Amino acid sequence: MRSIVLNCPGWEGHSPGQHIDIRLTAEDGYQAQRSYSLAAPADGERVVITVELVSDGEVSTFLIEELRVGDVIELRGPIGGDFVWEPSHGGPLQLIGGGSGVVPLMAILRHRVAQGDRTPVRYLSSARSHDDILYRGDLDALSDADPDITVVHTLTRSHPPDWAGPTRRIDTEMLEEHAWPSEDDPLCFVCGPTGFVE
Repeated sequence: MRSIVLNCPGWEGHSPGQHIDIRLTAEDGYQAQRSYSLAAPADGERVVITVELVSDGEVSTFLIEELRVGDVIELRGPIGGDFVWEPSHGGPLQLIGGGSGVVPLMAILRHRVAQGDRTPVRYLSSARSHDDILYRGDLDALSDADPDITVVHTLTRSHPPDWAGPTRRIDTEMLEEHAWPSEDDPLCFVCGPTGFVE
């Protein structure tokens, strides 16, 4: 996976949780289009996406392996308005992500920090292995610096010998242990593959 910063002249901003469409056009006119969640809060004309390399993926392969500084690509957005969070929405916040689904959740968390907001957050992420934890360093640094942010990673396939966290898929028992109880009336954002979200 790689985070890519795009300079978008005239960009009017976006809300954390929104996404963009990127369309690539080959010299012969063939086009391919994919959607990517925005990975960071609005920052002037800068837009940040995090792209996962997909086997035989036309757009992800180009963005990760061929895109160079100065290249021009076409994008449309921001798109989406239901999966967004602003400090005025309150909390507490429950963020649950799997795989690349953690990207819009990271945008929400980064926005909260950038706004100086103190809404309590519990962040539960699922990854196959320790090396697959997206934004691991950033998440650990944020939770170390802010007692109102709790981060729990669970590893579903392999884990280091000294791993002290959960080592299974997210289930009811894990939610009961690490998520906000329903009586706290948290705002919940869940993102990941379809089976994970269901």
